[in-house]
Amino acid sequence: MSRLQGTLQARSQDGHGRVRWQPLAKIAGLPPDPLHLSTPQPPHEGAPARPAPRSDRWRAFLPAPIAADWRERLRVVVGATLGILITALVCRAAGGAAAWPWLVAPLGASAVLVFAVPASPLAQPWAVVGGNTVSALVGIACVHAVGSPELAAALAVGLAIALMFALRCLHPPGGASALLVALSGVTDPRFALYPVLINSLLLVAVGMAYNPATRRSYPHRQLPAGAATARDAEADAIDADLDAVLARYNQVLDISRDDLKALLADTQLAAYQRKLAHLRCSDIMSRKLVTVGHQTPLQQAWTLFREHRIKALPVVDAGGGIVGIVTPADFMRAAEAQAGDGFDARLRMLRAWGGDNSAALPKVVGTIMTRQVRVASMHRYLSELIPLFGSTGHHHIPIVDADDRLVGIVTQSDVVAALSQPQPQPQLTNPGPA
Repeated sequence: MSRLQGTLQARSQDGHGRVRWQPLAKIAGLPPDPLHLSTPQPPHEGAPARPAPRSDRWRAFLPAPIAADWRERLRVVVGATLGILITALVCRAAGGAAAWPWLVAPLGASAVLVFAVPASPLAQPWAVVGGNTVSALVGIACVHAVGSPELAAALAVGLAIALMFALRCLHPPGGASALLVALSGVTDPRFALYPVLINSLLLVAVGMAYNPATRRSYPHRQLPAGAATARDAEADAIDADLDAVLARYNQVLDISRDDLKALLADTQLAAYQRKLAHLRCSDIMSRKLVTVGHQTPLQQAWTLFREHRIKALPVVDAGGGIVGIVTPADFMRAAEAQAGDGFDARLRMLRAWGGDNSAALPKVVGTIMTRQVRVASMHRYLSELIPLFGSTGHHHIPIVDADDRLVGIVTQSDVVAALSQPQPQPQLTNPGPA
């Protein structure tokens, strides 16, 4: 998957030739700014390719770790055992005294796929049944057409792969089925029906019963591009970017497109959660504050809203402690209390606060401010504030120090900006000559 990971940093262009980074960055957890992407540049024309260090080349021969705990491994072992056992019992009872074997060897490899990787496109029912049966028929045809067993075996495997690609039933054990038939010299097409087809159908049937019973989806639904119910321009762009990356990768992946997309989204979510676990309010809060006092005229406060394009003004006392907060919603409530429910009357009152004809209106911030203010310590973790933004309707939370003095404010925009900042890229060192 290393080549795919590098390809995920590829750019995609829209119909006007503009580079579009953001959608792919959102599903892959990459920084939205292309300047932060460490995409390796192609070597200059004529420059020799630098070989990988010897340690890296030898590491490719080591067994890769399998991310499955003992419960999952036991589930796979039991499932494959039951699948082969049930298939063997049924086929032996139905085969009677037939000269052919009642169980073909490639079915063991099919069992590994059906029960160990049931979400793989190579393990789906059509891939198992179609791949094994079609490959057996190709092997029989090669035995008829080619006299040399060596050439028949080679052609059987190659043509079986080509036909499985064409029929969209690529299944690795299918190559073994074609090879088995060619080397055994089978010439009767009925061999593809029994035991190959019957074996495959029974194994798939056991997989369809066992995998869902053990909380594994099978058959695994393969979602095409754009299959989501709720669509928007950004979702379409993400799908287009993912399709472009997969087309550039240009290899068979043992994972479905929708599973790959879900894994990328889950990886990004985990990165966000890890980032939230270490950020404190002091790391992201806005320190350049615009504040007012209890006796600040409302006309001045209203002007500050418009000049600074802010949505909240903390109200502080002489010592810097927060005593309240005033927002445009407080102005609306005060206007409603004075003018009633009429929209036009409330609008005239809001305009009056911006002018000089406000003799009958409240004069100072202290008369309309919200006195019960939710504050947070500057050392509090940002993850503890997320529920306040999401469930209680807060858009801004004042931040105080150990002496309860106002030192900053955290807004929803601050949280979004913190999460969108790219992680620092590791510096690659030159390993020198191998």
